[in-house]
Amino acid sequence: MSYKLLIKLALTSCALIAPFAGVRAIEAAGVEPDSDPTGEPFDRNQAFSINSPFPAGENVSFALESQAEADEADELAKKLNNPISSLISVPFQANEDWGLGPSGNGYKFTLNIQPVIPISISKDWNMIVRTIVPIVSQHDLFFVPNLPKNSPRQPQNRSQDGLSDTLQSFFFSPKSPGPFGLIWGIGPAFLYPTGTHPFLGTGTFSIGPTFVLLKQTGPWTIGVLMNQLWSVAIEEDRKSVSQMFLQPFIVYTTKTHTSFSINTESTADWTASSEDGKWTVPINFGISQILRIGKQPISIQIGGRYYADSPRYGPNWGARLVFTLLFPTGKHPEPVERTSSAK
Repeated sequence: MSYKLLIKLALTSCALIAPFAGVRAIEAAGVEPDSDPTGEPFDRNQAFSINSPFPAGENVSFALESQAEADEADELAKKLNNPISSLISVPFQANEDWGLGPSGNGYKFTLNIQPVIPISISKDWNMIVRTIVPIVSQHDLFFVPNLPKNSPRQPQNRSQDGLSDTLQSFFFSPKSPGPFGLIWGIGPAFLYPTGTHPFLGTGTFSIGPTFVLLKQTGPWTIGVLMNQLWSVAIEEDRKSVSQMFLQPFIVYTTKTHTSFSINTESTADWTASSEDGKWTVPINFGISQILRIGKQPISIQIGGRYYADSPRYGPNWGARLVFTLLFPTGKHPEPVERTSSAK
C-alpha cells in the first residue's frame, strides 16, 4: 500500500472521528458548563456547532442539540442497560472469536440480530419479546491437521456459513420496580432449529424458563439474566439438549452517556462429558456511547473478551462491535391549547 493512500485513509478517519470528539470536547477539557473553550458564555439550549465532514444540508448530526435531548439520552442509556425496559431496540451485534478447533487456528464470526420489543399487556404489566437470530461464518472449527487421506473423515468440511438456531424469550415484567427498587421479569424461552448446516445448529426444538433480575441506582446497573433449555423435539441422528445460560452484568454510565460494562455470558452444556468440558465462560468488557444521526438515537459499543474457561477446542479470545437502533416508546404529542372563545 503506497504512503499516499495511507495518508488519505488517515485524513478520512480523522474527518469521520471529528464529530464524535467534538461533542464532548468542552467537557473533556474541563471547561465550565456555562462557557465555551475561549471562556465566552453560551446557551446550553442552542445546538453545538461542529465542523462536520457531511455536506451542508444533510440531516446528519452526532451532537445533542438541546438540554431536552441530553435528558432523553440519559434516559435512553439507562433503559438500554435494562434488558426488559420499555424501549424498542434493534441491536446488530458482531462477534469474532479465535483459537478454535483441533488446529487452534479456527475462527468464528457471528452477527446476532437482536430486536427487543416491549408490549403493554395490562395497566401494570409488560411483555418483553427478545429475539436473537445468529448469522454465522466459521472456518476450521472441525478441521483435523495431518489427517490421513484414507480417513473416513475425508474430505474435511473446513468452512460453514449460514443461520444458527434462533432463541426467543418472553419476559413478563411489572411496569413499576418491586421492593428495594428491584426490576424483574420471568417467562418462557424457545430455541428454534433454524440452523442451515448440521455444524451450525442443534437440530432440536427446545423450551425452558428464563429470568432476569436487576437494580438501577445512580449511574450503576447490576443484575443477572439466565435461561435453561431442554429439547422436546429432536431431528434424526442429533443428540438432546440440556443447556443453561447465565449472564451476571455490571454497567456504569457517565454523565456523557458513555457506559462501561463487564459481564460473563456463561453457557453450561450438561450433556457434554467432563473430558470435553461443560462450561464456556467468556468475560466481556465493553464501552458504549449514545449518539444521534439526525433524529434517530443510536448506540455504538466496542469491546473484547477473554475466555476464562471453554470446552475442548473452544476459543481463547474474542472481540465485539454492536450498533443499536433505539426507538423510545410512550411518547405523545403535547396537547394543543384551544383558542376558541366559546364558553
